[in-house]
Amino acid sequence: MSVFLECKKMKRTGFLPAFIGGGILAAAVPVINMAVRSEMYQTKQGNPIQILLSANWQMMAMLNVLLVVTGACLLYHIEYADNAMQKMKSLPVRESSVFTGKVILTIFMSFLVLAIEAGAIAFCSYHWFEIGNGFFSGLCKNFGYAFLLMLPCVILSILISEACRNMWISLGIGVVCVFTATMLPTNNFALSLFPFATPFQMLAGTDMAQAVRYIYAAAVEFFAFGLAELLFIKVRRSFE
Repeated sequence: MSVFLECKKMKRTGFLPAFIGGGILAAAVPVINMAVRSEMYQTKQGNPIQILLSANWQMMAMLNVLLVVTGACLLYHIEYADNAMQKMKSLPVRESSVFTGKVILTIFMSFLVLAIEAGAIAFCSYHWFEIGNGFFSGLCKNFGYAFLLMLPCVILSILISEACRNMWISLGIGVVCVFTATMLPTNNFALSLFPFATPFQMLAGTDMAQAVRYIYAAAVEFFAFGLAELLFIKVRRSFE
């Protein structure tokens, strides 16, 4: 029910156009890169997915994370505008259910964005490389991995937006976190567990044991931030 309400409220924002437009922009990165410098990548040996993601994923991931941050700000801006959140507290609606609905909606839109990007990688592989056996299973594994590692970023972005009544404050925090993540070394496991840094990891070329550790860490972070949101609501109520 909360997800249905969030979908109705989403119509009053630029949430849907932002995600669709951002997904198309991120998907255009490998296409444009291959159109301009195809000779550089066609001479490389290896899996087309690994070649394309190694060349483009850092930029695509940064656009994805910025999109999540922006979307989270938009979703909570409509709640705090004109004291809508204060009015909602007089209704039989739990704040945690509102948060959960926004998380589910953002996760779904993130999945849609990654599906668009996977389509772009498939197009580049078909047009500039040879698609071998197991290509589509490998594509699904890579983008499924990217989806799982994006979940902590999604829930933390929405938690920050819930905590900040001013949209520009939550947006500023999110942007600072994104650019901090870009400066962290991706080969350092502890630092790369920063929720805004994990989406920069990719399955192609990563040891399977290391990939499993990232998945476990992402799951722990996701549930930890979910519990933190419940605690935050209780603390905030005590000061209101």
